[in-house]
Amino acid sequence: MERDQYTMQPESLMMSYGYKPALSEGAIKCPIFQTSTFVFKTAEEGKSFFEVAYGLREKGENEELGLIYSRLNNPDLEILENRLTLWDRAEDCAVFESGMSAITTVLLGFLSPGDVLLYSKPVYGGTSHFIEEILTRFGINIIGFGANDTEADILQRIESKGYGDKLKMVYVETPANPTNALIDLVMCKRLADSFSTEEKQVLVAVDNTYMGPLWQHPLKHGADLVLYSATKYIGGHSDVIAGACLGSKALIGEVKAMRTFLGNMAGPWTGWLLMRSLETLKARMDLQQQNAQKVADYLLNHPKVAKVHYLGHLKSGEQKRIFDQQCEGTGAMVSFDIVGGEKEAFKFLNSLKLMKLAVSLGSTESLAEHPASMTHAGVPVADRAECGIADSLVRLSIGVENTDDLIWDIEQALDKA
Repeated sequence: MERDQYTMQPESLMMSYGYKPALSEGAIKCPIFQTSTFVFKTAEEGKSFFEVAYGLREKGENEELGLIYSRLNNPDLEILENRLTLWDRAEDCAVFESGMSAITTVLLGFLSPGDVLLYSKPVYGGTSHFIEEILTRFGINIIGFGANDTEADILQRIESKGYGDKLKMVYVETPANPTNALIDLVMCKRLADSFSTEEKQVLVAVDNTYMGPLWQHPLKHGADLVLYSATKYIGGHSDVIAGACLGSKALIGEVKAMRTFLGNMAGPWTGWLLMRSLETLKARMDLQQQNAQKVADYLLNHPKVAKVHYLGHLKSGEQKRIFDQQCEGTGAMVSFDIVGGEKEAFKFLNSLKLMKLAVSLGSTESLAEHPASMTHAGVPVADRAECGIADSLVRLSIGVENTDDLIWDIEQALDKA
């Protein structure tokens, strides 16, 4: 390969991509541009910047998008967004102040009263509440489906309700939180295409938080939009709340327009923290995945563990086929059903010494929580039962600690359960 044609990997480009030190007094790292507004050189320049920002004209081929106001753009966010596109090979990215703000902006931006949203179950509890309790208040119809539903099942469900010409989006969270159940992204794209017309494109949006930017790339499998709670693996240190949405320039342009008017973009400090975290993302996630494999293997044969939910243990069947088709790693999330119920699960959680009893995931420290009473407490009981979120279920997010220490901690806590 010619030297000038060599393409570097994302983990190498995370240190400098999109940043020009010469524009910031030679600083090797991007400064924090803690400012609300930016000065124009001339009134004509200000007019030109606003014309592009408000879609009054297209940006010129070599024209830079001018800085106006940090609700619209900010150097820290623009550089971060450029770097995030590398992992998913997306054309563009929009960063938000939280994962939920990314999700809600996408749903509000592309759905209108009368439209139908097809969504996978289970999803994160906050997403579930927004879809089922808030979107429906605005006349948006919803249809849920699970990992065990076939394509024919889903088609029949849509058509039996007469929703075929109204379907506007397929929203998927895969692997599912907290069960690790997989949804076939290629199948979702087929469904979307089958209901798309020349006048209406049915979009596929995927919450990829559980796998992070490393272990699954939904855009490769037909998704139009990929969403992250950037709080998790992208931030990775339990010290920042953020979200992101990636896709084509055209779609992200619409997302950014909605973000401008909702006002839920991330601030420069958040952008700076995420840029710092991206430099170690691959190193952290590689170690977390290795640790999770050892923890899951230990749990598999423990007499007080009834079932382990871990992608690395899939051996055959439809879930294994989907895993081989779209996953590029086994992840660092391990859930298990303890023998007993809530009482035994709580005893286990209360007995942990190294792992922290807290919600969230994907950070350097290992976390443990009880989905049925915590992250998914707002999900209806019948839905929790149908999706396998039992009172006996414990969710573990595996961090970067010494694996022997993690297993010792789990073992002593199970002994006390």
